[in-house]
Amino acid sequence: MPSEIPDEPHECPTNLTGLLARMQRAGQREQSVSLDALLDSVGRRSFAPFLLLAGLITLAPVVGDIPGVPTLMALLVGLSATQLLVGRDHVWLPRWLLQRRVARERFVQATRWMERPASWVDRLIKPRLTWLTRPPAHLPAALTCLLIALAMPPMEVVPFSATGAGLALTLFGLALLANDGLLALLGYLLTAGTLGVVITTIA
Repeated sequence: MPSEIPDEPHECPTNLTGLLARMQRAGQREQSVSLDALLDSVGRRSFAPFLLLAGLITLAPVVGDIPGVPTLMALLVGLSATQLLVGRDHVWLPRWLLQRRVARERFVQATRWMERPASWVDRLIKPRLTWLTRPPAHLPAALTCLLIALAMPPMEVVPFSATGAGLALTLFGLALLANDGLLALLGYLLTAGTLGVVITTIA
C-alpha cells in the first residue's frame, strides 16, 4: 500500500562521513536494511538526502553491482525529483519500494569501503557559487536528476555508465547539502558526458 513519508525529527548530516555513519546504523537490529530505514537515518526534509542515498548506493561496490539496484535507485530519484518539480511539500513513495532490502553484512561492507574517500571529499566541499544551488537553481538540478533517473535502466547494459550516473547524483546531493555550486557544475558536466556515452552506445 502506498506510503506518505512523514517529517523526521532530525536533520540530514552536513557531510558525507556523517551520512555514511548514519546509513551504517540504519535498522541495526535487522539482518537486512530496508530503503525505508535508510531514509529514516539520513533525513527526508530536503531533496539532497534522496540524491545522496541513490548516488552512494549506485556507486557502492557489492551493493550497486546487484542487478536491478540502479533501476530501483532511478525510481527513488525519479519520483522525488518529479514531486519537487511540481511543488509538493512531501515526497510520496510506494510501500513496495520503501520495503526493498539488502543484506546488512553486504551493505555495511560497502559503506565502510567508502569511508576513506568520504573523509577526503569532506575536506574539499564548502559554500561557493551558491547561485547554482539556492532556489530556484534547485529546479534545473532536479530536472537534470530526473533525466539521469530515466536513463539509468538502460545503463545496466552499458558498462560503467551506472557509475557515472551514481557519481552525478552524489555530486548534486552534496552540492545541495553544502551549497557548493562547483559540485553542481561538475554534476551537470558529468551528466552530459554520461548521457552522451549511453545514447551513442545504444543508438
